Amino acid sequence: MKTEEITQTTLRHYERTAEQFFAGTIDHDVSQNIAALLDAIEAPAPFRLLDLGCGPGRDLKTFRQMGHEPIGVDGSARFVDMARAYSGCEVWQQDFVKLDLPAESFDGIYANASLFHVPSAALPQVLRDLHGALKTGGVLFSSNPRGDNSEGWNGPRYGSYYDYETWERYLTAAGFVAVQHYYRPSGLPREQQPWLASVWRSVRERTEV
Repeated sequence: MKTEEITQTTLRHYERTAEQFFAGTIDHDVSQNIAALLDAIEAPAPFRLLDLGCGPGRDLKTFRQMGHEPIGVDGSARFVDMARAYSGCEVWQQDFVKLDLPAESFDGIYANASLFHVPSAALPQVLRDLHGALKTGGVLFSSNPRGDNSEGWNGPRYGSYYDYETWERYLTAAGFVAVQHYYRPSGLPREQQPWLASVWRSVRERTEV
């Protein structure tokens, strides 16, 4: 399958299950991830933020309630409608592999459980697009299921599962420098921490893979 066909198949799954997804995730505590992004931003608040893969708008609403200026983006039309209604924020519908973002506009980008749906062949360009949308020194947060650098279908959804070292190579090639990384849920043995969270700062000199 072509990259866009892969992402659209995954998005159709979320279209079909949008209400169930919202009900199942609305109470998830991601305050550690939100704090990791906000604490790394060096610009004066309020921050202009992009919630990449905002889903039904849970974290968009939190950012807005904290006094920031968040915009959401999601590939699912149903999620876009739900996020606008729930958060009161501006939300754009865009497939991650065809992003059209304003240049150097955001203090931070929050990609919570979203970038792992990007096939590895498309990931370098997606990360370059995100880098270009950040102000110099802006911050990208990502949280993905950690893995052994494999990718493929998990039912109707496509996923790519990286270890930290591989993820770091992708991010540094796109022009980011590492700030920190950690595993979730916190306080558990590593084998019980399926999520890899990481924070990155944009720089303008970019290296090639």
